[in-house]
Amino acid sequence: MKACARGSVVAERERAVPRAAGVVRPTHPHAEGGRRRSRPARAGEPAPARLRSTLHPGAWWLWAIGLGTAATRTTNPLLLGLLIAASGYVVATHRSPTPWARSYTAFVKLALAVLLVRVLFAVALGSPIPGTHTLFTLPEIPLPQWAQGIRLGGRVTAEAVVFAAYDGLKLATLLICVGAANALASPTRLLKSLPGALYETGVAVVVALTFAPHLIADVQRLRAARRLRGRPDRGVRGLLQIGLPVLEGALERSVALAAAMESRGYGRTAEVPARVRRTTAALTLGGLLGVCAGTYGLLTAEGGTYGLPVLLAGVVAALAGLRLGGRRSPRTRYRPDPWGPRAWLVTGSGAAVAALLTFASVRDPQALRPGVVPLVAPALPLWPAAAVLLALLPAFVPREHA
Repeated sequence: MKACARGSVVAERERAVPRAAGVVRPTHPHAEGGRRRSRPARAGEPAPARLRSTLHPGAWWLWAIGLGTAATRTTNPLLLGLLIAASGYVVATHRSPTPWARSYTAFVKLALAVLLVRVLFAVALGSPIPGTHTLFTLPEIPLPQWAQGIRLGGRVTAEAVVFAAYDGLKLATLLICVGAANALASPTRLLKSLPGALYETGVAVVVALTFAPHLIADVQRLRAARRLRGRPDRGVRGLLQIGLPVLEGALERSVALAAAMESRGYGRTAEVPARVRRTTAALTLGGLLGVCAGTYGLLTAEGGTYGLPVLLAGVVAALAGLRLGGRRSPRTRYRPDPWGPRAWLVTGSGAAVAALLTFASVRDPQALRPGVVPLVAPALPLWPAAAVLLALLPAFVPREHA
């Protein structure tokens, strides 16, 4: 027993000597200097997922904003349909099995509801668009003298319905583009990428954007559970019995989120000099006013000369204000998302679509905004349609891996 004890003590001393002397033992027979060497990848074997760079979430939002900007420049249903198809195809190729990725279907349903409501309003309340093709006539309700210009019922023309459908389809396309960005970009990663000055605002926006996906996931989970138990999950009764558990889960999630934010020091700011605070406020406010004035100048014919310089000066001032405002946020980023070539490609495709359709709306407005009086079938302009197809470039970008 004494020999065994003495041997264990000697062995322990021998193991402790290299540590005290600063010598590191190899942890693997094939390792050198105490560091494990990675095995080289075989031919045809994919690289480890952790070595692949992930796509910056801001690139998806900039791509979607570019598509939404392009949608505001046209009412041609063929071009709007191409924008919807392009965004849907990119979502289908890059959507991940996450709760926020399921919200795309909800945004599509919301877009269809907006389109239907816009047409119903034109039918019920009338439209200022004159027309000669009468579809049907509704009973008209007389209104008082002070409500002139508004009517309830009356003659419904094909021109008014088509004009309302074009207008509603443009708004529906905007909603679908926002849904595509919400389905592709991770809200938590997007929050990490925001500047320090916008961190608190970004938290509020991200929480608001993630509310709908989690709510949809809770409803789907509860409906599946009720179907397995043989209980109704549709109709007013099913909705009432599902609504209470969904509300309870939302409240529990809110309490957990508040506790997590409190434990991570949310809302704490660093002390900065008063001079820096005043300079930050002046630059940010002046920059935002410059952006508004420059945008207004670009949208009007009289401000075409000063619009672009004022816009650029406002952007520079706002960015400088955000840079200075970031000093109040004493936080660091753990493994920040890199902005690589793939992010530039995704962002550039959306910006190219927006720029080309904006140019086309100035060069050939009749093709991008087809008239309804007289009522004619919309034509597909070739080069604006080819410009919309640039939105499909992100579909050919390799899918990211976590």
